[in-house]
Amino acid sequence: MYDNGVGVLSQYGLTARTICRGRGAMLCETETGWKSIQEFGGARNKLELQWQLQEQIIRSGAVQTDCPLRNEAGELVSQGEDGQLYVVREWYPGKECDTRSIPEIRRAASAMARLHKAARLPLRKEYEKESLISECTRHNAEIRKIRRYLSGKQKKNPFEKLLLDSADEFLEQGEAAVEELKDSGYERLREEARQKGCICHGEFNQHNILFCGGGQDTVIHFDKWNFDLQTADLYQFMRKILEKHNWDLQTGAEILSAYEKEQPLQKTELQNLRIRLSYPWKYWKLANHYYGGKKTWMSQKNIEKLEQIKSQKKNWINFINNMDF
Repeated sequence: MYDNGVGVLSQYGLTARTICRGRGAMLCETETGWKSIQEFGGARNKLELQWQLQEQIIRSGAVQTDCPLRNEAGELVSQGEDGQLYVVREWYPGKECDTRSIPEIRRAASAMARLHKAARLPLRKEYEKESLISECTRHNAEIRKIRRYLSGKQKKNPFEKLLLDSADEFLEQGEAAVEELKDSGYERLREEARQKGCICHGEFNQHNILFCGGGQDTVIHFDKWNFDLQTADLYQFMRKILEKHNWDLQTGAEILSAYEKEQPLQKTELQNLRIRLSYPWKYWKLANHYYGGKKTWMSQKNIEKLEQIKSQKKNWINFINNMDF
């Protein structure tokens, strides 16, 4: 990728003056500023919509984005000499959000809210996220399946014992979240989001927000964008941060305050955010990873992850019950 990836710049009338490696991409300084070059293996139709979305966000002035560039033939995808497909994007040098810094966390939440106000396109069903009720119900069924498998296993390693011993409590939490979702205004909110064409970044975390010179905020890596309630992005960002702050109530309040200063949330949206945060996503993910992998191999890292999930459960539940949503 080092040679041929950079070589595609000629198709944009550009040359690389400085080259360095970034997170999954080559970063090049050119005559018109920094660009990123990344291998492409996605759907061209979705990339065209992504370009439209990112251009719209840039025009709104909400944030900067790593918008895909068109080559001299007007295409968003370029083929290198090696036959590999590449996408060239705008790039803005900056620093990632420091998850230990409340001011930076607030700044990221504010940038997300501004992004959300600008992220609208007419609904395309093929890019709509699965219903949250359907997704959580499916995950609960997977947890039950894994529990049955472990219950019937004669010899269990320490990780399997720990996973089985904690299955009931996390499954109970997951089932409660589904029932609460069904009784909430989720379906109405989802329909409202459809009508507005609300779009989520899909992976808004501390790695995908860059703080650049001149006070500019840049959101990158839009490849997982989708049509959904935008509380999905807010939930994901909050969970990542709160896990690092041991589900501290004040940290949660700071994130919500910064977001709502730009984009106030309805009571039903706040309720949806709370329900999302109450689902045992990390337990499900770890259990599902185990079940789909080599069950005979035990990872010490996975034991540590599970122990951390269990050790944070008290503070997690306290946050869900006492946070002022």
